[in-house]
Amino acid sequence: MTAPTRFLQDITRQPAEIQRTIDYLLGPGQDALQRASALTRSARDVVITGIGASWNAALGVGTLFDLGARPVYMREAGELLHFTAIPRGAVMITISRTGRSIEIVQLLAKAEAVGATIIGITNCADSPLAQESAVAIVVPAMLDHAISVNAYSTLLIAASALANSATTGFASVATSLLHTIGETEKRLEVWQEQLEESNWLADGAPYYFLARGGSVGSCHEARLLWEEGVKMPATAMSTSNFRHGPQEIVRHGMRFCMWIDQAQMRDQDLSVAHDLRELGASVMLIGENVPRNAGDLVCQLPTSPSHWQFVIDVLPVQLAAERLSRLAGVDCDSLRICSYVVEDEHGLLGKKAKVSPNAD
Repeated sequence: MTAPTRFLQDITRQPAEIQRTIDYLLGPGQDALQRASALTRSARDVVITGIGASWNAALGVGTLFDLGARPVYMREAGELLHFTAIPRGAVMITISRTGRSIEIVQLLAKAEAVGATIIGITNCADSPLAQESAVAIVVPAMLDHAISVNAYSTLLIAASALANSATTGFASVATSLLHTIGETEKRLEVWQEQLEESNWLADGAPYYFLARGGSVGSCHEARLLWEEGVKMPATAMSTSNFRHGPQEIVRHGMRFCMWIDQAQMRDQDLSVAHDLRELGASVMLIGENVPRNAGDLVCQLPTSPSHWQFVIDVLPVQLAAERLSRLAGVDCDSLRICSYVVEDEHGLLGKKAKVSPNAD
């Protein structure tokens, strides 16, 4: 019997790490969460940033702020650093697994220069981000072997708790969320069996990921999992955006994964799934109470608090990425090109790119 990959081991310990994160936010981390919430509520301008998987987590969190009628600026860290003026006196919610990525470290100085207040959400207490934040929410999770799995989910929960605390209050959903995580753990084996038996996973097929609302973050995280774990290109976008032109690419044999929201646009998106299959594509659906015949592979989610589905709905596609890497004969536990922490802005291969002496 083949030993499980480190990627799979990280995925399957995820429910326990998420439960530990919620316990932390309700216990030792409660003071930091409350102080961060007070800063966020009092600020005129709130900016949310991150890079890589942390930016995908930020996409889901931004939806919770929007639903709470507390609009925030969303800007990926590299773009925020080089192409965006930070409003003077803003609160900057910065999400980073290690708190050491080059863009995050450089943003700290840029924020300080305009009097911005930094709320850091990270897994590493000794990082520049944690050390230089006005409030640091340091999530106690064991770091992943390579691909961000537990880091993604635990930082997502912490940042979502902040969004909820700054709008409707995290305590009101925490108990229900803990129940959801417990039920999610029971589904892991079911989803694994489905993926082992399904023909949806196919080496070399084009993959598209489509979602709405908070699940857009899961959608983009799925793309990143395909790129890091399977070493295969993939595309992610909102379902609504896909319907305005990109659907022209649909052809026989393509693979689509769609997230079906708990309440919004369900009939419309199930209709999209139906039409994709009519056009010859194979469709995986992830959601609550999704009709079993609505897709070629349907992963049923346990009930989540309203608008919180996105904090668990990435797990089936994490398992799918791990399974496809094995089918494709790819080592999902090694990064061929990317560093575990990107600490240089030059090139891709771990050394500074040569710059022409005539360059500006």
